[in-house]
Amino acid sequence: MTGPDIPESHPRYESLLTRHRIEEGVDLGITSRQGLIAQGRGEAFDYLLGEETIPSADDAARAAAAHLLSADQPVLSVNGNVAALAPGEMVALAAATGADIEVNLFNRTEARMERIADHLREHGAEEVKGLNADGRIPGLDHERATVDADGIGSADVVLVPLEDGDRAAALAEMGKTELVIDLNPMSRSAQSAAVPIVDNLIRAVPNMTAHAEALAGEDASTLENIIDDFDADAALSAAEERIRDI
Repeated sequence: MTGPDIPESHPRYESLLTRHRIEEGVDLGITSRQGLIAQGRGEAFDYLLGEETIPSADDAARAAAAHLLSADQPVLSVNGNVAALAPGEMVALAAATGADIEVNLFNRTEARMERIADHLREHGAEEVKGLNADGRIPGLDHERATVDADGIGSADVVLVPLEDGDRAAALAEMGKTELVIDLNPMSRSAQSAAVPIVDNLIRAVPNMTAHAEALAGEDASTLENIIDDFDADAALSAAEERIRDI
């Protein structure tokens, strides 16, 4: 994707660039039109967080990286907005953690699935799951229930950024460890996550990758301690307090 002609000195440079990526994702058939609304909702919460990674979100990103490194079968779930906003960053996180990438959509069509998979491959992905999905998440009646049986279906740890709340809850019911990136600490997705990362996707994913690379040489007990020390409720409370104090 190419960027708009926006000077980096513009006070809303990052925000405008992000909006453009979503807009272009719609034009390319990667992002649904509903994704524009979701992006605006998330951006509003980012304003309230000060448009920065707060300390509790950094702690959550580190815990999430430890979970991915410790997992037997980690999977990164990608929807249209994620593919438009951070395709290369998701590929880098997969490489740093040994995770699989799987496309999962609410507005699912074969053409859109292929476009997203191709887009991820253009940004370095070697394998993309989800195109020939043969499994389902129990309790859901929409297309986000459709998953690869050997991908999200059998994963022990799943990163679900910009997630639908009902699928987040359903995955938790399946006993999977959920890592959620969501700018709204009060959303169902964040509330059901083992690790809620209340941060902007474009900051959170590279931050997770940096933590994963820093932790790559650590032993299993060190990673387990990082996981055990993380308090999801405290992280959500810290984010809510930040929003209320703005």
